[in-house]
Amino acid sequence: MAAVDIDVPVETEQQLRNHDDLERQAEGFKEQGNLFYSKKDYSEAFNYYTKAIDASPKNASYYGNRAATLMMLCRFREALEDSQQAVRLDDCFMKGHLREGKCHLSLGNAMAASRCFQKVLELEPSNREAQQENKNATTLLEYERMADFGFEKRDFRKVVYCMDRALALASACHRFKILKAECLALLGRYPEAQSVASDILRMDSTNADALYVRGLCLYYEDCIDKAVQFFVQALRMAPDHEKARLACRNAKALKAKKDEGNQAFKSSSYEAAYQLYTEALTIDPNNIKTNAKLYCNRATAGAKLKKLNQAIEDCTSAIKLDDTYIKAYLRRAQCYMDTEQYEEAVRDYEKVYQTEKTSDHKHLLKTAQMELKKSKRKDYYKVLGVGKNATEDEIKKAYRKRALMHHPDRHSAATPEVQKEEEKKFKEVGEAFTVLSDPKKKIRYDNGHDLEDDGCFDGGDFDANNIFRAFFGGHGGGFSFDSSPDSGPGNFFFQFG
Repeated sequence: MAAVDIDVPVETEQQLRNHDDLERQAEGFKEQGNLFYSKKDYSEAFNYYTKAIDASPKNASYYGNRAATLMMLCRFREALEDSQQAVRLDDCFMKGHLREGKCHLSLGNAMAASRCFQKVLELEPSNREAQQENKNATTLLEYERMADFGFEKRDFRKVVYCMDRALALASACHRFKILKAECLALLGRYPEAQSVASDILRMDSTNADALYVRGLCLYYEDCIDKAVQFFVQALRMAPDHEKARLACRNAKALKAKKDEGNQAFKSSSYEAAYQLYTEALTIDPNNIKTNAKLYCNRATAGAKLKKLNQAIEDCTSAIKLDDTYIKAYLRRAQCYMDTEQYEEAVRDYEKVYQTEKTSDHKHLLKTAQMELKKSKRKDYYKVLGVGKNATEDEIKKAYRKRALMHHPDRHSAATPEVQKEEEKKFKEVGEAFTVLSDPKKKIRYDNGHDLEDDGCFDGGDFDANNIFRAFFGGHGGGFSFDSSPDSGPGNFFFQFG
């Protein structure tokens, strides 16, 4: 039957007030609705079922049909209202009870759904659809129970698993979506969590739980100021929202303590900064990104306080929390350089350069590689016992002292093993002096060249005794060392023979 134009003349409207005419008109609207429903044009079907209800508001089947249409449009709350109205009008309307149960199930109300399906089974015990849906309601209750237990045990992956399966049965349940989103945030899967929360907010911009989860994601991504705005908004919508209240308090406390630490560091109060960062780290163990930054900040303060090993540990803690945190790798690498752990420094700089191929990072890597190469050569500065910035006079004085200390003649009465060791040291002292007292060789050595590999000490070119004689005046004779008890331990004198 063709739809009746609503804008009919007043005379016709008055004629249609006849009860039988209204019923026929309502039935016509229903048939039109059925036609559009069969074509899957649910919006038009909804419109005609609504016209049918307006014409005959006491007909349970019209509400049932509109409920079915609303379910197809995923408007389950409205569908639930229509289903409930249908069974209020006709308590034996089996499809109405079944649809009410399905709406409850889709909205996550498993117990209410089960009551509806039980009512259908009272009316028709062999109804297979009701039997299956009742099983689904029982399954949903079990997933809820498992999720609650998992959340209590902080097994957030288990909760996400349960909620995924629960949502397959209750696709319109905001409560399940929020719980899943919260656990995704706690697992560090922020984009997924934000997507779920944003979907809910698009449908309901005042949903306090979704606002809380949105804030939680920002909070855990170290966007604390923005996070606080969402927590405050959630509390405005639901003043008794305890999770939002706690998160808001933690966020404000964490930001305040971190800012205090930063200010102390800028003021060169490194001990105070170190302590403030330590206090900040106790506020919320779940905030991985912020805590990674706090560990790195504390490492920076620790390095200023010469707590290099602790600084390395703090950088490692930061990297464990966030293995993409370049600043922590750079800080740890510098600490490794400062403690002469060059292989570790090279590894960290390689990681940085692989991630961000900048000229600065390349330079840092090259420097570390050079220091590593240099560390594997003989350290002539250590051999002579001088610093790398030693002057020419300091190098000469150091050679004089070490050469006399290790000269073979001084140890002529020692065991063969000691003599061999002292002869080796005497030769190394001569090598060190040969390199560090020659400006050209010293520059090459300081630039990372291994002079042994370059052939500077091959064959018969090098003789530690020749260096010794040249240094002490070129005398051809030997030396006489006295290491008698009277001279005291470590004291000796020599004379030319």
